[in-house]
Amino acid sequence: MSQETRTPVDLFQKCRSFTRADEIKAAGYYPYFRPIEENEGPVVMIEGRKIIMAGSNNYHGLTADPRVKQAAIEAIKKYGTGCSGSRYLTGTLDLHIKLEERIAAFMGKESCLLFSTGYQTAQGIIPTLVQKGDYVVSDRDNHACIVAGNLMAKGAFAEFVRYKHNDMDDLERVLSKLPPKAAKLVVSDGVFSTSGELVDLPRLVKCARAHNARILIDDAHATGVIGKGGRGTASHYGLDKEVDMTMGTFSKTFSSLGGFVVGERSVINYLKHHSLALIFSASPTPASVAAALACLEIIEREPERIGRLIANADKMRKGFKELGFDVIDGQTAIVPVIIGDDMKAFIFWRELFDAGVFVNVFVSPGVPQGMQMLRTSYMASHEEEQLNTILEVFGTIGKKLGVIK
Repeated sequence: MSQETRTPVDLFQKCRSFTRADEIKAAGYYPYFRPIEENEGPVVMIEGRKIIMAGSNNYHGLTADPRVKQAAIEAIKKYGTGCSGSRYLTGTLDLHIKLEERIAAFMGKESCLLFSTGYQTAQGIIPTLVQKGDYVVSDRDNHACIVAGNLMAKGAFAEFVRYKHNDMDDLERVLSKLPPKAAKLVVSDGVFSTSGELVDLPRLVKCARAHNARILIDDAHATGVIGKGGRGTASHYGLDKEVDMTMGTFSKTFSSLGGFVVGERSVINYLKHHSLALIFSASPTPASVAAALACLEIIEREPERIGRLIANADKMRKGFKELGFDVIDGQTAIVPVIIGDDMKAFIFWRELFDAGVFVNVFVSPGVPQGMQMLRTSYMASHEEEQLNTILEVFGTIGKKLGVIK
């Protein structure tokens, strides 16, 4: 059949054929896009009910802190609601410069560059640095923003290769097959967002250095959570000077919106003048920058918050295990509870929600079959009574659904 006589394909047909979400909605188990009406941090208002929030990345509970809100309000009064331009042209405020300097000092690096979102940050770094003839080497379980950055680099004729998740023997195997003199960038999450696992950074550094590769670590879920004073994965391992670049986001610990990368001054300067994601995007809003700056100041002044955060998460890991749940072990604020079945995970979520607890549901193909989970995450501001309630409700529902004995 010639191309002219073939039945045309409607681009939108795939959209009309997508019915999975509607089926879950019809069954009453749809957990996504639930509007939050009020947010106090550990407690939110959804559908007119107060719900204990055990699924947020608001790790220090600072979104509702009066100091953070006031900083955002004062920034709007002084600068207005937006910058109406990119950082490259008319969108740079003295507030942006101040936050960059503070983040660089906090992370112990020469320089810092802000991006408008955390997701955009990887796309601003990877394809800008990894060009034709260069290699980006990436963990298979890296966040979607890193994958997008890798694919953009590949689209510009760079080479993109992956290694098995957190498997440093496989990283060594992959690197050993690449041209010895080629420029290479090894990229990994510091804390993997789904599982809460830590990257095996000591071995990653050893492999990268042996093969003339630079290192970029995404500390979206690590900054303010692990390391000395919350300085992230490299600090946690005592490898601050060995990691070339660290990127992060303001949408989690810093209770705002935006992203950043820190590193050598010359590298940051190059990104500043070549990164299309930076040059052609509107700059972070004054309120967002001021809120992030206020959160950084609070974390520096009140480092005990990190201890409370980790203590809360550790309590929950121990509690879930004692109840008989299958829990992915870790050292961070993320505590995933394995359910192992798509529908059972949706039903479990609904039962939790009806009982006043909100968590996140991860089902296939987002996670492998058998690893469907309820990903819980905790805040420094969660109170003992709230944590105990979560465990009690999980235990009751787990027994009812046959997830635990």
